[in-house]
Amino acid sequence: MASAGGDFDLTTAELRTVVRFSAESAEPLLPVFEAGSPGDPRPRAALDAAWSFCEGGPRTNLQRLTAVAAHRAAREAPNEPARLAARACGDAAGAAYLHPLAQATQVGHIVRAAACAALVAELTGGREAAAAVIASARERATAGLLDVLRRYPPAPAGRNRLAQLMSALDEALRGPSAQDSRTGRPRRDR
Repeated sequence: MASAGGDFDLTTAELRTVVRFSAESAEPLLPVFEAGSPGDPRPRAALDAAWSFCEGGPRTNLQRLTAVAAHRAAREAPNEPARLAARACGDAAGAAYLHPLAQATQVGHIVRAAACAALVAELTGGREAAAAVIASARERATAGLLDVLRRYPPAPAGRNRLAQLMSALDEALRGPSAQDSRTGRPRRDR
């Protein structure tokens, strides 16, 4: 399966790479949501759907439906960290539907879950904690993820803090620090 009909093609393997990156970003946030909204299964279901796809399962309506449900849970969450956590889980599932359109708004499918994690870290530990999350995300980025990201224009600059962190992460991923310092080439997939 490949995504066609856009400005370029995305293979299923590339979509799985994007979803894995997003799911890895969202997973540590799940306890933040569940602490504030015990018994609400929607973000966990979205994260499970994301993992199912990135581990070889089919891309089905399950990812889309659980993403929407997790975003609804985010709107109902009791506080900002819980809202961001639910949104990140929804974004992980929704990343399976990254469109092959050279539009800056599509970059959110790639970086928003990690930016949510950075903002949760900032809200609970300050700007240095957010910078550490961005650095960790940059280190986790594989060559395959960077290849997909670089097909899109840079993330749009925004006024709210989440948009600013998305832009900062996008810049970090595209920058020279996302390359192997010995060769100057993008790091290989791990």
